[in-house]
Amino acid sequence: MLRKNKPKKQRLPTIDEFLMFIPKRAELDWSINKQGLVEIKMPKFNSNFGKSFCKVIKKDNNFTANMDKFGSLVWKNCDGRKTVKEILKLMKKEFPKEENLNQRLILFLQQMNSLNYINLYTVKNLS
Repeated sequence: MLRKNKPKKQRLPTIDEFLMFIPKRAELDWSINKQGLVEIKMPKFNSNFGKSFCKVIKKDNNFTANMDKFGSLVWKNCDGRKTVKEILKLMKKEFPKEENLNQRLILFLQQMNSLNYINLYTVKNLS
């Protein structure tokens, strides 16, 4: 029986390793509204067909992702310089009564990364 080479599963980072990641915002248009919350403009379609379709039906090719106070603080600090650990420290200072901030932050950053709103780097990737 022949065995096909299976790609190795990538090991998930430990919490300590994840805290050393450096999140950097993707090149997206964003602004801060009157309430001080972040609004991110995301294209609905990247393909020429999708963009053309929006023009034909006279609809904007963008949608706005509205961040809450938690997400806004994280987004503003995903500057490509601060580590996840440093952002967590800022969050604990800003939201001292919130529970499970480390878990919430890690899940939020993983979701933002999977949606291509941010990229997560390790220190060695930046050097």
